[in-house]
Amino acid sequence: MKKILSLFWEQSYSPYFNAKGIAVGVFSGCFPFFGLQTLMGLFIARVIKGNLLLAALGTWVSNPFTYIPLYLLNFRVGSIFFKNNSADFFNKQLIVKDLWNHGWFFTSRLLLGSCLVGIFMGSLIGSLTFYLYKSRSKENINQLYSKK
Repeated sequence: MKKILSLFWEQSYSPYFNAKGIAVGVFSGCFPFFGLQTLMGLFIARVIKGNLLLAALGTWVSNPFTYIPLYLLNFRVGSIFFKNNSADFFNKQLIVKDLWNHGWFFTSRLLLGSCLVGIFMGSLIGSLTFYLYKSRSKENINQLYSKK
């Protein structure tokens, strides 16, 4: 954990550049594209000129400990916008045949929810990152002037 935090803090780029990278990474990490989230985050970060390393780190918002809660949240958020009761879907005893029959129902809600949750979480984490780096750079400037 210390290594990850040190990677985070050692980024000496502009706060805006770093915030764009982490925001895109968190956004990409909210999607259920196992194994492709990092590639998606790196691609988007490259397009918008954000920090690639922080984009890759941001995708770790989804990991084996957070997969189920995150994707359930995404599905429920997506269901709200489709005005369906997602509880009805999960109350049935799901078998493989039912999943195939309800594939579009499930996928559309999960992807819409992933996008919305990703935008919210990416914006929130990106904003926090921007302010953390901004305050850190002000501290460094103040320390520089106080030494003179």
